[in-house]
Order: sequence, then C-alpha cells, then structure tokens
Amino acid sequence: MSDLPTWGTVSTIKAPLPDILDFAAWHLELGAHRLYIYLDAPEAETEAVLAAHPKIRVWPCDEAWWEKRGGRPAKHQVRQCRNARHANNRKPEVDWLAHIDVDEYLLPAFPVAEQLAELDAETLCARVRPVEALAPAHGTSPQDTVFKAFHLNQRARQEAAEACFPTFGAHLSGGFLSHVAGKLFFRTGLKGLDIKIHNVTLDDVQNPGQVELATCELGHFHAANWEHFLSAYRFRLTRGSYRAELKPQVRRDNALNLHDLFALIEESGGEVALRAFYDEVCTATPELCAKLEDHGLLRRRVMNLAGLRHKHFPEYGYRQIPIT
Repeated sequence: MSDLPTWGTVSTIKAPLPDILDFAAWHLELGAHRLYIYLDAPEAETEAVLAAHPKIRVWPCDEAWWEKRGGRPAKHQVRQCRNARHANNRKPEVDWLAHIDVDEYLLPAFPVAEQLAELDAETLCARVRPVEALAPAHGTSPQDTVFKAFHLNQRARQEAAEACFPTFGAHLSGGFLSHVAGKLFFRTGLKGLDIKIHNVTLDDVQNPGQVELATCELGHFHAANWEHFLSAYRFRLTRGSYRAELKPQVRRDNALNLHDLFALIEESGGEVALRAFYDEVCTATPELCAKLEDHGLLRRRVMNLAGLRHKHFPEYGYRQIPIT
C-alpha cells in the first residue's frame, strides 16, 4: 500500500556503539523511515557510523548543543524530553514518532505502518505496553529471547504477579522492575506538543485521543542479565527508576517502593540476597516460564540481532557484542 503512514523513533542514548547498532538495525528492519538519535555522551566514531546511514539523523548533545539551549539539564529524563520535542519541532519527515530508549524494542504482531494506518484521524497518540526481557537460563533456546508480560486489569495483574513471583510479587506491579505504563507513538507536527517519558500533552489535554496499540508490544531489556542489572543498580537507586522518592508500584497497603524493597533485600543478605531476587524475578527458569505460560504472560521472540546488524551495518555485523 502506497498510502501507508511513515514512522520513526526518537531516542536520547548513552550506550556503546554495538548496542546502538542493534537498536537501530532492529527498527530499520521493522520499516522505520527515520531514527532520530541524540547522543547524550557523544563520541566521534559513533556519530560518524550513525550519520552515514541515510535513514538516521544524529545529533551530538555536547556542551555547545546545550549552551544554545540554556544549559544542560542535570536529570537525564529532562534531557530526553527536550530532545524529543526538538525532533518533533523540526520539519516532519515521518507521520508518527515513538519516543523510546535504546533498551526498548518494538515487537509488532504485523507491520507497524499497517497498524498506524488503522487508527482514526482523531487518534493523536497510541500506547505500546512493555514486556520485560528475562535472562536466559538452563533450557532456554539460544535463539529465543524470552519476555514476561502483564495483565492490564489491576486485580488480575497482581494475582498473576504473586502466583509467578511468590517471594516478591506483592511489591512488583505485574512482576516488573521497570515501567508498565509503556511508551507512546504520537503524530508529528503538532505545535505545542509537550512530550514526556510516558505521556504527551497538547493544549492542557494529556494524551489526546489515546488508544492502546494492542498488536504491538515493547520489549524492554531493563535487566537483560545479572551483570547488566548490577552495573546499573546503584545509578537507578539514586537517579533512576529505583530512586527513593518514587511511589510504590503496587496500589495496596504496606507495599514498598523499589528503593525500600532493595534496601530490605540488601540488609537481609547483601549481594547474595540481591542475586536471589534477580533469579526469581528476572530469569527465564523453566519453572517461571511454565507459570507465565499458565497465566498467558509468556512471550518468546527470535530476534537475531547480530544478523540484522550485519544486514544494515555490514562493517559491524557479526562482531562479538559485549553485553552492557
């Protein structure tokens, strides 16, 4: 169909080049017309490799970049939102943009453009709900990436979480460590659109005309392996998604937020106890996979990121990629 809408992604990224190329190759393969990438810690090689691709637009967010914009915001969340607004305020090169992170991968059931074409003209944004990647375990096929999903209904979500994660599920919304709000596709070119991490606002209306894009999920590699989880853990406790001022994920009496939950875990047994938490909540053990499948919450996907990287960025194709 020649009249299908075009779409792209906008992301503020601080990651090694191989990780960025995996993210880019995946979404190019899905049919993204543009990838807008803002480098939060720019490096010359990364910028050059990305800029050489005709469908990627890249901006190094260096001192000069932020000096022109009143100074660099201290919080990375604020930088992300400002950069997303910059992309939207340019002359649109796509009809829709998804504001997502480098560790988030769109997982559509059928082509993204076809899904967006089905939306009414009054729909200005479409929400994509996350599924959270699980670390491989004994018995996991090396070709499969395994994800856990969650129920939208709050009661069903918590019942499933406590059944699948009996030790910690009472404090985790759907058994997730990260957000369950998901991310948005939004129509481009809307003047005055205020873009946040999980929402947009136009003329004081939050998420105008929003629909759930039920046939597309967002694969989130929040804690893809133990080393990845541990390397990001302290930052997330102080400045990221586990920080103290955030509310508990679960709406019930005596529920702990993640900061307090992790404090109790560490007090009980340090890193050993933290690893036990990770093994229960974030690892694709046969036992967990069976429970998730019983609740309709198991997802398996063959992603072949190395092969897609080879296709779209041949010079970096089958290199061994360090997990970061």
